[in-house]
Amino acid sequence: MRTGFSEAQLADPAMASSEGVIRKCVHCGFCTATCPTYVLLGDELDSPRGRIYLIKDMLENARQPSAETVKHVDRCLSCLACMTTCPSGVNYMHLVDHARAYIERRYRRPLGDRLIRALLARVLPYPGRFRAALALKPLRAMLELVPRSFRHSHSRRPDESRDPLPAALLTGDAAQNGSRIKSGIKEGEGPLRRVAILRGCAEPVLKPEIRAAAVRVLARAGVAVVAAPGEACCGALAHHMGRDEAALEAARRNVDAWTRVIEEEGVEAILVTASGCGTTIKDYGFLLRADPAYAEKAARVSALARDISEYLDGFPLPAGDGRGMTIAYHPACSLQHGQKITDVPKRLLERAGYRVRVPAEAHLCCGSAGTYNILQSDIAGQLGVRKAAALARLGADAIATGNVGCAMQIGRHAALPVVHIVELIDWAQGGPRPPTLPSAASATREIA
Repeated sequence: MRTGFSEAQLADPAMASSEGVIRKCVHCGFCTATCPTYVLLGDELDSPRGRIYLIKDMLENARQPSAETVKHVDRCLSCLACMTTCPSGVNYMHLVDHARAYIERRYRRPLGDRLIRALLARVLPYPGRFRAALALKPLRAMLELVPRSFRHSHSRRPDESRDPLPAALLTGDAAQNGSRIKSGIKEGEGPLRRVAILRGCAEPVLKPEIRAAAVRVLARAGVAVVAAPGEACCGALAHHMGRDEAALEAARRNVDAWTRVIEEEGVEAILVTASGCGTTIKDYGFLLRADPAYAEKAARVSALARDISEYLDGFPLPAGDGRGMTIAYHPACSLQHGQKITDVPKRLLERAGYRVRVPAEAHLCCGSAGTYNILQSDIAGQLGVRKAAALARLGADAIATGNVGCAMQIGRHAALPVVHIVELIDWAQGGPRPPTLPSAASATREIA
């Protein structure tokens, strides 16, 4: 696509990046077939190609964003399915993120929209605030996206609100000894491998069992989990609402925290159990590329970031019987499109003994997409119903995914229980039953 940006405009690194993205688009339209909003609405402006035209016009001509442009950009889920199907390598993610930041700075939204976005930005990235918000009826009504199966966490007593982590979370010798005990490794067998795990913001409130299961699985594999003081929300929620300064502040805070444990503890990877967060963390190097104090450190952090399934795939994990269960696997968009991790989670579940089935239209988003199911609830609801129906047709006992946002969204519409992949792996290895699963008698079918 031809562009006409001025030299002054291209002096801005963000504008130069967007110009390069736009120029790669060849108008082929392959992206329309896999774009959830185009599939639902049939509007060219609700396709990646249509949005690229709108964004190009807005950026190139330094226009004030129009309500029409904002509407179509807001409707984008950032599912990144278009990037999987694009034959020209258009990095739509970087373009739409820049457009959202541009809109956030230059467009005055209606009062109600401004209030809800401010509330989300000030509550969701902070576990304490999020937990408190879920206890308040007015805010809970707004956050009604949380299905019943996930509401047990915020109702706990204060001393039970932290994730129940084994001794492997401790740093130093205590961590090493604790991990050796839990993994069955005897003293003198050599040093443990060490990793950090993102604590995150929504996941520890809604589903702390995910991280606890990850730590147990890692401990059995001889991997110690090291705490990273100062680490917090990855910044994805703010980033996708166009609040780039808040997102960059979060990225810098995490880069500092993880740099310390990389250098002091010898951490070999930064693991993420919520794939939406993982996509953002793997992009820290790009987000902070123009910051001389952080560019190199951020690139190192991004290079070490791994989804939990991606990391576990390199270990000879013990085989399991899969409890005789058939699992419907939902590949999160952030994992399959954002991180290009496709068959790994399914392969891990099969190694654990589960029968795994993948639904039709597995490439289409479930409608979660961070805060999308709050801000664009009608479209998100249609996508959630469509996804739940596709999963139900598989005749499975449970649904597995690698992202807590997807689990929440699908849980609203599906009759089956929804669990994280690592919870099922932990259970197959002798860990506790995932709390969202019913009793063994009702959950397990006879093997055909």
